[in-house]
Amino acid sequence: MSTASILLVEDNEDDIALTLRAFRKANIANSVVVARDGVEALDYLFGTGTHAGRDATQLPAVILLDLKLPRVDGLEVLRRLRSTPATRMIRTVILTSSKEEQDVSQSYELGACSYIRKPVDFDKFLHAVSTLGVYWLLLNETPPIPRPTL
Repeated sequence: MSTASILLVEDNEDDIALTLRAFRKANIANSVVVARDGVEALDYLFGTGTHAGRDATQLPAVILLDLKLPRVDGLEVLRRLRSTPATRMIRTVILTSSKEEQDVSQSYELGACSYIRKPVDFDKFLHAVSTLGVYWLLLNETPPIPRPTL
């Protein structure tokens, strides 16, 4: 698979552990950066706050984004991603337990590539992660990153 990183934005420690375990079992070797709230995710992506000095041109191949996050919710993270040319094209998959129709609609309106409800069953989750790895990290063509104008 690709060597580009995956940004997992998730506040639930059990879901983080489950996702990382599923990545290992699916042989997804990409590095995974975990942000535990929306502020940390935005800081990582834009090289600000706790991630000041990080090379913000090194963007993840895909973001797995929970919606129900502390400090800044997932929809606001997605809104900010899509409002900035450098991050607008990052493939973002909503990975959440939310069954709210409004969350599904808003996620797609804000440019989410996919909306996946977290299954409780590990085998189903492993299958979803394997599919994610093959499609988003291997088969799908990455959009070009806009270069700043001088």
